[in-house]
Amino acid sequence: MAAFPWHARSRNYVSESEVCKLESVSLDFGDYHPLKPITVTESKTKKMNRKGSTSSTSSSSSSSLMDPLSSVLDGTDPLSLFAAAADPVTAAPPTDGTRRKRDKDESSAVGSDFEPWSSKRGEILARYTTTEKLSINLYMGSEKGKTTTTGSAVSEKVRTRLEELDDLEEGSQKELLNLTQQDYMNRIEELNQSLKDAWSSDQKVKALKIVIQCSKLLSETTVIQFYPSKFVLITDILDTFGKLVYERILSMCVDNRVSLPGNFSPESVNDTAKETCLNWFFKIASIRELIPRFYVEAAILKCNKFLSKTGISECLPRLTSMIRGIGDPLVAVYARAYLCRVGMEVAPQLKESLNKNFFDFLLTFKQIHGDTVQNQLVVQCVEIPLYLTLYSPAIDWILQCIAYHAPDVLLTEMMERCKKLGNNALLLNSVMSAFRAEFIAARSMDFIGMIKECDESGFPKHLLFRSLGLNLALADPPENDRHQILNEAWKVITKLKNPQDYINCAEVWVEYTCRHFTKREVNTVLADAIKHMTPDRAFEDAYPQLQSIIQKVITYIYDFALLFSVEKFLPFLDMFQKESVRVEVCKCIMESFIKHQQESTKDPVILNALLHICKTMHDSVNALTLEDEKRILASLINGFIKMSVNQLAMETRRVMKGNHSRKTAAFVRACVAFCFITIPSLSSIFTRLNLYLHSGQVALANQCLSQADAFFKAAVSLVPEVPKMISIDGKMRPSDAFLLEFLCNFFSTLLVVPDHPEQGVLFLVRGLLNVIQDYTWEDNSDDKVRIYTNVLHLLSAMTQEAFIYHVDKVDSNDTLYGGDSKFLAEINKLSETVVSQILDHLKTLGKEETVKRQSQLAFYFFNTILAHGDLRNNRLNQLSVSLWNLAQKHGFADTKTMVKTLEYIKKRSKQPEMSHFTDLALRLPLQSRT
Repeated sequence: MAAFPWHARSRNYVSESEVCKLESVSLDFGDYHPLKPITVTESKTKKMNRKGSTSSTSSSSSSSLMDPLSSVLDGTDPLSLFAAAADPVTAAPPTDGTRRKRDKDESSAVGSDFEPWSSKRGEILARYTTTEKLSINLYMGSEKGKTTTTGSAVSEKVRTRLEELDDLEEGSQKELLNLTQQDYMNRIEELNQSLKDAWSSDQKVKALKIVIQCSKLLSETTVIQFYPSKFVLITDILDTFGKLVYERILSMCVDNRVSLPGNFSPESVNDTAKETCLNWFFKIASIRELIPRFYVEAAILKCNKFLSKTGISECLPRLTSMIRGIGDPLVAVYARAYLCRVGMEVAPQLKESLNKNFFDFLLTFKQIHGDTVQNQLVVQCVEIPLYLTLYSPAIDWILQCIAYHAPDVLLTEMMERCKKLGNNALLLNSVMSAFRAEFIAARSMDFIGMIKECDESGFPKHLLFRSLGLNLALADPPENDRHQILNEAWKVITKLKNPQDYINCAEVWVEYTCRHFTKREVNTVLADAIKHMTPDRAFEDAYPQLQSIIQKVITYIYDFALLFSVEKFLPFLDMFQKESVRVEVCKCIMESFIKHQQESTKDPVILNALLHICKTMHDSVNALTLEDEKRILASLINGFIKMSVNQLAMETRRVMKGNHSRKTAAFVRACVAFCFITIPSLSSIFTRLNLYLHSGQVALANQCLSQADAFFKAAVSLVPEVPKMISIDGKMRPSDAFLLEFLCNFFSTLLVVPDHPEQGVLFLVRGLLNVIQDYTWEDNSDDKVRIYTNVLHLLSAMTQEAFIYHVDKVDSNDTLYGGDSKFLAEINKLSETVVSQILDHLKTLGKEETVKRQSQLAFYFFNTILAHGDLRNNRLNQLSVSLWNLAQKHGFADTKTMVKTLEYIKKRSKQPEMSHFTDLALRLPLQSRT
């Protein structure tokens, strides 16, 4: 097709702006305001809304406006109506008795603020391990256990049950020796599965024997350092057994397919279920050995609910007393922990029994340091500090249960009882681990006094100070005590010789220091950490703790001017010499900077440090780096460039009011140069494109014209590299929409970019058009034509005597060329080429499967001519009519849009010098879609 001439209309942007302004009208709102909430009140009259239903008339108390939602729903949403109809019990108003019972149940339940046992399980299994060989007794089964009793006499049943239980103790087990820890855990899991299999095959006695056998294992302490983990594994089996028994009895209570409610009473339990429940308790009472009898009964403690309202409250004291018969203090304390565990699950309101359990433990606490235990430790070659740590999970759990929602009076009494005991470091540590942080923090000096009196040989004091520090990270101590607390703690911490012990304590107390003190104290702590961790490269074994310290410091000191004034902060970073860890720390620092740094900075120390951090992140990228990791690093570097370097340049421009001195001009050019050499290192191509454009705009605003040209050229040369698909949030998506958005922004900038004296007219626009022409577009995409249409907008704006916007102190082409005829001729020549490309593409869309796209593009181009073209030109006027008709030709045009467009043209025709729009409107018919 031959070139089609383009004639842009002359624009007076000032007058157009005045015409388009909204008319100002003074309004008296009175009490009405559009953001004021409408108060809906229900009237007393009712009216029929639809058959079988009624609705109320609602009104606004302020404006008398009807609320349609309230009028339809009668003040009640349909979901509530449905729920009320489905549950008549719920719909009925609760009686006083029901309400009191419900309130009592809710108050006695354990809330989400109580840390469950399941959260501690993994930590215990990971911490208490062994390399020594273990042994286990496996149940082998017997024929007696598989037979069923057919007699009906009660005495015969009892005799048979006793024989079945005796069978376990008379040799139906096999001892496996020399097991590794993993083998032992596998065997325990086999027993757990055997229990489930026996239960599912209705071999209830066999299941009970397995549980008894497992419980016996808790009396063995031959490999004492593994005992806490063994306790976790065995009690998992006990929990499974208790759940199976409870659910079995509960299933027997189903009457007419209606199961018992959650808060059932014993009176609603049928006789069959009660007899079965008693049968289980009788079987367990027949177990001869104390430890298995205690554990198995505790496992089914909840089943007492089927028998009596007071069953659980009566059993808990009895089970507590049973533990007094266990001689080994370690075995006894874990039995107490299990009783507290099941007690909190089934009856958390019975705190008195839990308190008695703990006070019993205090009475026997001296056994821990007795001769029997000492001899046992000598045989197993276990040191007393290690032995004492075995008690921590059990005592911590017992105290957590007791301290949950306990009044301060009770906690104070317990603390005083612990204080009276000798060698009480173990108890003191558990108290600080279990009690509320606010309780501990308020009495920090009291606890420090108790710590100082503890015997160092039994339980290390640094662990006590660490526990205290964990509490002070959650709650604030009295303000007058804060400095003394830090001094007392750090006296002990700084004397630690073992680097691992030191860093475990320092990590905790760094947060306390950052929360309550100035950079001087923080600097002192960091300097002390460097002193302890540098010799023999001890820091290599403490990277997690060192990372934690950095995280805490930048959490509380997020003003980077203050942060980098901490003298030892940068030397502390030098200890991160493992690349992967160093990169994670750099990411952490940059995330904090981007999040918190609101104002630009000119501090050379900060800029140099952050540039080094960005370089570290950039240099870590290699062929094995994951795409997600690359994207994160690129985003952080990108954020620094946008926030720091470009912002620095613009801040300098603001300070100098656009009139740079020699020094500020050199500084701005340095910033621009840094961006230019850094952007290519980013992986995301659209991040690079947008940063080239953004940095070019910054350079232009600072009168760095040659640097701006360099950025824009780089952007033009990068466009051909844009892939067809890009990854967005881990999913591959077409890139056309992102490229279209970028190019439209680019065109808006190119309007004010002056031509280079040594380059041709509009050299950047021509270069970009060539790239767009050569780019391989999708066959079903019209983005290329949409881009060409936007180019027409740009070229039309360039023909005006004065551009619509400018960059301060930068002469654009309207000033440089001054409306020169040769310049305008070049623009018209480019415009003709672009119009021809658009028309050629429209012709290719004449096929049946593409006529809808043709209709949309024709109307899009029509609007471009309407806005930017000079329709006094006959050929352009005729082209617009043809496009209008083409848009409606196949019935795909939106009738409402076409009508509104025609109304707009008629309205425009009434404006001065727009009379030709009247003739145009007469030539634009509206075709019916039928």
